[in-house]
Amino acid sequence: MNETLMLPTLEAVEKARKNIESVVNYTPLQYSQRLSEKFGARIFLKREDLQPVRSYKLRGAYNKIKSLFQERKTHAGIVCASAGNHAQGVAFSCRQLGIRGTVFMPVTTPKQKLEQVEMFGGGTIDIRLAGDTFDAAKSAALDFAAASGAAFIHPFDDVQIIEGQATLALEILEQQQETVNFMFIPIGGGGLAAGIATVFKALSPDTLLIGTEPKGASSMKISIGNNSNTELPEVDNFVDGAAVKRVGDLNFEICRHALNDCIAVDEGRICDTILQLYNKDAIVLEPAGALSISALDHYRDRIRGKTVVCIVSGSNNDITRMEEIKERALLYKGLKHYFMVKFPQRPGALKDFVLNVPGSDDDITHFEYTKKNSRETALAIVGIELSDPSDFEGLKSRMQQLGYFESYLNDNPDVLNMLV
Repeated sequence: MNETLMLPTLEAVEKARKNIESVVNYTPLQYSQRLSEKFGARIFLKREDLQPVRSYKLRGAYNKIKSLFQERKTHAGIVCASAGNHAQGVAFSCRQLGIRGTVFMPVTTPKQKLEQVEMFGGGTIDIRLAGDTFDAAKSAALDFAAASGAAFIHPFDDVQIIEGQATLALEILEQQQETVNFMFIPIGGGGLAAGIATVFKALSPDTLLIGTEPKGASSMKISIGNNSNTELPEVDNFVDGAAVKRVGDLNFEICRHALNDCIAVDEGRICDTILQLYNKDAIVLEPAGALSISALDHYRDRIRGKTVVCIVSGSNNDITRMEEIKERALLYKGLKHYFMVKFPQRPGALKDFVLNVPGSDDDITHFEYTKKNSRETALAIVGIELSDPSDFEGLKSRMQQLGYFESYLNDNPDVLNMLV
């Protein structure tokens, strides 16, 4: 352990709990009958999506900002960088404490998130757009802090942020009388995982702590494997609440010793989880909020008969993303397939294709074709949704036998990203 790092303590977590109790909800630990029956386990969901800002981020942000306020260190205001939940937690905290705050967000931030930050801030927040990525916004925020004297509120790599997030672990241990065998924790920058690990290693050391990250941004898993905090060259930003190139140094030091495992979850599986929770449980989650539940399949055999807690970290999902979420889920389950097909340029060619290629229960959901009179054949892009993934080989075989097949596009990520 790096001795220069200030580590969170149980005493400090208890202090943080008192610090934030007036604004943070004591969220339910909800038993999930559907998931429990599916996995043959006792599965509970810690519903942090029910916080005032719809994520656990308020815990750490308010603890940090109130501590600075009590120490008279907010006279020049505070500043943060965030594309989502941390910004909302900071804005809410500034409004509660009457502190001026500046929030730097990427230019690409959806309007819905900008409006949420503005709403939670209630006139105390100045939003500034800088760069196309979180890293660019963070750089601008740090420059602003150096020039203005405003206190920078880090989204995860800060001991008081970690201690604030850790308060939910105290709640879980109060709410769950029987021993928690497995705890599944979503990881972005690692602040939540470091906080939960601090509490559980002290008070429930037999609980297995399983970190969960998106496959396209598995910075903690890779860092633990390298035994060194490693910055990823690029990440898939789809799970935006957990798409972090480099986890916090303090968080890495804690997690590499405390976590029992770290799982990288396919983004398509996360999308399928979101749809299942929405359709069957009436729970609306953002992609990062569904991470821990999505990881249960990886531990299906080990959790049978055990008591399991999944942290549901947030529900700030833009409704306009639902079509993309559905598409990614279908691709992951092998139900949606895209092809480049050759069409003879004659009347009735499309009719022949429709009658002879898709199965009776298949659905053509995408079709792009332009007739070129100077050619005998022309290419079209066709998307087909199957009712059963096992029908794929028959579909492809019919396409090849009848001379329509040109190429399969699901294996071409560059082209597929343009379609999804």
